[in-house]
Amino acid sequence: MHATSRRIVTNQPGPHRDLAARVTRALTHPWRKPVAAHTREAFAQAEAWRATRAALPLVLDAGCGVGLSTRRLAQAFPDHVVLGVDRSESRLTREHGPLPDNALLVRADLVDFWRLAVAAGWQPVRHYLLYPNPYPKAAHLKLRWHGHPVFPYLLALGGRLELRSNWRLYVEEFALALAQATGVVAEVEALEPAGEYLTPFEQKYHASGQSLWRLVVTLPPNPGLVPVIEQGEV
Repeated sequence: MHATSRRIVTNQPGPHRDLAARVTRALTHPWRKPVAAHTREAFAQAEAWRATRAALPLVLDAGCGVGLSTRRLAQAFPDHVVLGVDRSESRLTREHGPLPDNALLVRADLVDFWRLAVAAGWQPVRHYLLYPNPYPKAAHLKLRWHGHPVFPYLLALGGRLELRSNWRLYVEEFALALAQATGVVAEVEALEPAGEYLTPFEQKYHASGQSLWRLVVTLPPNPGLVPVIEQGEV
């Protein structure tokens, strides 16, 4: 199989010069953005679904797109519950066959969903970030997960965190931000899917001859990473 996929084009020669400052700000400045009502409702739905399967460990598929990865993870881990979260109704409603009984797709904004998950004490045993939008322009660092104010919440959930991308620099930046925030050093490694693809993006990039990269790290749950608003602070 051969496919044509656009390669990443960036004006960055290396890790962003402002990365450390963005991570420091996320770790030290409480984030006051209100949580959207629709995401609160979606989270309540997910909580209710999980409550009926409370004995099973949780796998979180963050930014699951059309949900193929959620289906494949549910099949790979039949003794877990797998929750796929994406903000696009269009992607989530595409027909890719029935969901396994141990899987659920939820439409929600991840930045709010992660915050609610930390507040509720969720502790996923596995957490996947599969091919997030790399926002390769230097001006868009704050839109990458490791440059976003939600970064401490993402890490605070803990578990075996796996990030995949076709842009090595994205994974390298994530590793730098991770080390700054937690002190944990994670290796950036080449990924060879060997025909077992988790997402359509992974299959498309691999078929186009692009290199794939990943980072895998196991983190303890650590809500203390999230800065809190002190009493009396405006």
